[in-house]
Amino acid sequence: MIQKTAILIFANSAKREGEIKIFPKAAVLFDALNKQVIKKVEKTGLPHFVISESQQTGATFGERYTNAIEQVYAKGFDNVITIGNDTPHLNSNQLLTAAKNLEENKIVLGPSKDGGYYLLGLNKSQFNKAKFLQLPWQTSGLTASLSRLLSVKKIEVLFLKTLQDIDTISNVKKLLDGFKNFSAKILKIVITIFSSEILKISNILIFISAFQQENYFNKGSPYIIL
Repeated sequence: MIQKTAILIFANSAKREGEIKIFPKAAVLFDALNKQVIKKVEKTGLPHFVISESQQTGATFGERYTNAIEQVYAKGFDNVITIGNDTPHLNSNQLLTAAKNLEENKIVLGPSKDGGYYLLGLNKSQFNKAKFLQLPWQTSGLTASLSRLLSVKKIEVLFLKTLQDIDTISNVKKLLDGFKNFSAKILKIVITIFSSEILKISNILIFISAFQQENYFNKGSPYIIL
C-alpha cells in the first residue's frame, strides 16, 4: 500500500533549543523530548521526516516552516501532518486520528494554550503558500487567524484537544499538572530544572513522592483521550 500521508517533525536540535530557551537544562530536556516525539511518530507506522535548523531554508519562521512543508509534498505525499518537539502530551493516537481525517479531506488542527498550534494536518490541495506566509507566526493570534482563513474557504476542520507546549519556565511549571503522563526520564529532567524552586511549586511533594514509585508512571508514550 502506498502511503499518502507523511509526518513532518519541524523542530530544532537540542543544542539549538538550549540556546534559545531561557531556562536551565533546556538542551537536556529537549534532547529527551526530541527522542520521545520520534518514538511516538515511529509507533504510527507513517513515513516521517525530521527537518531541524540545519535543513531549514528561509529568513523567517514562516518561510522556513512553509518551505519544509513544500519539501515533504515534493516527495510525492498528498497529506502532511506537521508537529514540533515541545508538546509532551501529544500521542500516537492523535497522529493516527489526524491521518484518518486527512483521508476524508479534513484539515486537522491541534491548538496549543498559547494561541498557536502543536499539530497541523492538511492536504496538498489545501496548502496555499502565499496565504500561509501572511499568517502571524509565533504570536498568540496564530490559531485564530488560521481558523478564519479556513472558514472563509469553507474547509472542514477537525480540532484536537488543546495542549500545553514548552516555551518558557512557566510553561514547564504548568505541565506539572499532567506529570502522570510523562516518561520517567523527562520527569527526572523536570525535577532537576526545579530543584531550586521546590517550595514554590504547588503539590511538589506529591510529585516527588509519586516519582519515587517507578511503577506509578506510564513508561510509554503519554496517552490522552481526544
